[in-house]
Parts: sequence; structure tokens; C-alpha cells
Amino acid sequence: MTDPDPAPELDPRRRRLNFRAWHRGTKETDLMVGAFVARHIAAFTEAELDELEQILELPDVDLADWLMQRRPIPDEVASPLLSRMLVECNESGAGLPPHLR
Repeated sequence: MTDPDPAPELDPRRRRLNFRAWHRGTKETDLMVGAFVARHIAAFTEAELDELEQILELPDVDLADWLMQRRPIPDEVASPLLSRMLVECNESGAGLPPHLR
């Protein structure tokens, strides 16, 4: 699976974050985080971009466990954006391209 080509109208920060979201370390996390970011990156506020940068710094194994609900998200890293990501990652077809959902 290739990474989606971010729309050329995205500013450099959004393009960088989109790339980082698709290159996490494990394919499962790449698909969950990358798909979520690709769907929303253009509309994120500056505060949400800051929050996304913090999420992308989290260890891949922990993030995958939290998003797959194998472990609860600890209070010290919980955030509104991570909560949104959790909800979307647990919907049917999460991580799949829209035409395959």
C-alpha cells in the first residue's frame, strides 16, 4: 500500500505530519494513524496540529495498544485528539481506503 499523496495545498507542517503519520514503525499503526490524519489534516487547527505532534512522539507499540483497545489510554497522555482517533480507529473498516470500507 502506498501513502496517499497529500494535496498540494497543504502547508509544509501539515505535509510533514501527514508523512510522519504514515511512517510510524508498524504497518498496523501506520494504517490507523495515517488514515485518520489523512482524513482530517487539512481541517486541523494549530492547537490540534500541536496535539498531533505530541501523539506522533508516543511509542508505536503503546499507541497501537491504546488504539486497538488492548490497554486504556493513560491519563498523562490522554487528549481530545487521541480520543477522536480511538473512536475512529474502532469503527468498521478503520485503516482501509474509503473505496474498500
